[in-house]
Amino acid sequence: MSDADILEELGLAPLYVRRALRAPCDASASVAPAENAVRDAPAVMARVALPGDDERVARIARLTLDALAEDVAACTACRLCRTRNRAVPGVGDPAADWLFIGEAPGAEEDARGEPFVGQAGKLLDAMLAALDLDRRRRVYIANVLKCRPPGNRAPEPGEAAACEPYLARQVELIAPKIIVALGRSAAALLLGNDAPIASLRGRVHRHRGVPLIVTYHPAYLLRNLTDKAKAWDDLLLARRTVVAA
Repeated sequence: MSDADILEELGLAPLYVRRALRAPCDASASVAPAENAVRDAPAVMARVALPGDDERVARIARLTLDALAEDVAACTACRLCRTRNRAVPGVGDPAADWLFIGEAPGAEEDARGEPFVGQAGKLLDAMLAALDLDRRRRVYIANVLKCRPPGNRAPEPGEAAACEPYLARQVELIAPKIIVALGRSAAALLLGNDAPIASLRGRVHRHRGVPLIVTYHPAYLLRNLTDKAKAWDDLLLARRTVVAA
């Protein structure tokens, strides 16, 4: 996790400046080099219309979870299709009570096609085990974006909008009792609220009618061990919310 990521988690990142919408993927389009990518504060999800969006949204809304994964793998709705190695639709129990959502895949996730692997994934697995959960039982793990942005930059508005129907369908199909937003960026995209994570923690929000708890991203916790206790408090709040559901 970069210093910019840590600043973002602490609510010290620059204010978001909206970029122009990128065109869908095509063979002739150019892609900015990853090393030149600039990490902005998160874009608010699902506020940018895409060409042919109504038809595409209606089609995605009819997909099963397995068909959705296949559709994500073949998606060319934004230019991330040109830079990804593998799309990362999500993994876990189709009837999960818990839905964990991060911002976007990283390099290891892009290589393996599964969310939250590597050291951050191991920490998330340990957190799940402490709740008597695991990523194959009662849990589903996904990201707002299904493809890795170059250089792990923040999602652009068009990219978030392109992936929003997939996440909406996942929420509908899984019908979780709780959503846990992992990190400030995911929280901002899900809630449309770019507030510091400290002001979002400790209370129950809602996304598409489902209770939502905000906590720190596991990659952040690897660099800030003292905040693990706060993250555990967030998970206990989530568990109480599930029990009360």
